[in-house]
Amino acid sequence: MTIREFKMPDVGEGLTEAEILKWFVQPGDTVTDGQVVCEVETAKAAVELPIPFDGVVHALLFEEGTTVDVGQVIISVQTGPAGEAAAAEVPATVTAAAAPAAAPAPAQAEEPAAAARQPVLVGYGVSQASTKRRPRKAAGDLAAQNGTAAPAVVPAQPAAAQLVAATAQNGTAAPAAAGAARALAKPPVRKLAKDLGIDLATVVPTGDGGVVTREDVHAAAAAAIAPQVAAPVAAAPAPVQAPAEVPAQAAPATTGRETRIPVKGVRKVTAQAMVGSAFTAPHVTEFITFDVTRTMKLVQELKEDPDLAGLRINPLLLIAKAVLVAIRRNPDVNASWDEAAQEIVLKHYVNLGIAAATPRGLIVPNIKDAHAMTLRELSESLSGLVATARDGKTSPADMQNGTLTLTNVGVFGVDTGTPILNPGESAILAVGAIKLQPWVHKGKVKPRQVTTLALSFDHRLIDGELGSRFLADIAAVLEHPRRLVTWA
Repeated sequence: MTIREFKMPDVGEGLTEAEILKWFVQPGDTVTDGQVVCEVETAKAAVELPIPFDGVVHALLFEEGTTVDVGQVIISVQTGPAGEAAAAEVPATVTAAAAPAAAPAPAQAEEPAAAARQPVLVGYGVSQASTKRRPRKAAGDLAAQNGTAAPAVVPAQPAAAQLVAATAQNGTAAPAAAGAARALAKPPVRKLAKDLGIDLATVVPTGDGGVVTREDVHAAAAAAIAPQVAAPVAAAPAPVQAPAEVPAQAAPATTGRETRIPVKGVRKVTAQAMVGSAFTAPHVTEFITFDVTRTMKLVQELKEDPDLAGLRINPLLLIAKAVLVAIRRNPDVNASWDEAAQEIVLKHYVNLGIAAATPRGLIVPNIKDAHAMTLRELSESLSGLVATARDGKTSPADMQNGTLTLTNVGVFGVDTGTPILNPGESAILAVGAIKLQPWVHKGKVKPRQVTTLALSFDHRLIDGELGSRFLADIAAVLEHPRRLVTWA
């Protein structure tokens, strides 16, 4: 019998921790390679984690709602011929009040000879070392080192303790050996590679016979968008020191006059990103107020067009199209600042970000290659992106490599604002409410549909003239939407 451990992977965002939202398996359940065992929230996405091997669940190491460092073991699985027999011997279910089991001999983890990464199905895998972090505060005193067995739930441990198995079994399975370079893969794996834009010929296979597995594809995708997490490895494993009781999950604390809410998940990442952006990129914000009556009439006409039946047609769609036309006329706006290389990177593609409010907070997925889309394609992509975000199923890849963002504050009745740049992007456009107002039209004051746009941009990349021309072009297109054709 062999106990294999599955560690919390980096799902491709370069982060150091994730919160376990839900377990889909329990101790004693049989699992197969590729089966989803839990859902975690990291950065601004909820991600399902599949297990990379077959066996019987031996123990769940953390409760739902627990924040776990990347590289920590979250589940152990019994593999090998004895796996089926073990299904009848179900370990104690993970609970905060789980009673300690009988005292087995401390588990020892053999450190692999090679520093190869353990293959996982999500992210690029966990290196033999993980990011060095400050120790977490744990409630309760530590039990005697040699007289008490570890309970089913093991809280965050220092790097040395992370190498120790959570059960009384000895040894861990070695990472799968790399196969031949031939790009062999099952159809689901090929579809996954296609969806992530990964060329299978460039992926190093780890499956038997040189077969490319799901974890290989995820590893290749993550390596392209996130730096590898690395840190020192403990020199020798030590016995698990079990706490007397499991720390209670952080929750809002109310004292009568105040409520303190732990900063974590989406709110934590958003705060870090906004502070980093505000104090890194010098922001400039410009405003323009103009008549969009013709655009609103066009929206209504498009809704009644039988050729566009079934599509979601709204003002944001035409505003997005106007932004794409304005970028074509002012291509230097679509750029990023490379601080390390001291270079301005001009983008010949537009990944248009759309700020979306979700139950977990604000996220900014983007429409890949929006510049090459027809109105129908843009509408379908916009609708799909928003629906996926509201369902909490936005993938990390959908939020990577954005070039410019739209945020529609007008849906809340707000006239305008001064939006903060999404990190790594050159500009963000805030769309205000469209209201019927008195407006001078053809020499007479008439009721017209009027809105205000606010454009914030990185002054390192975009000077005042370029930013002004870009914003004016967006307004010009929306004031006279025929320019969607003549300027395109």
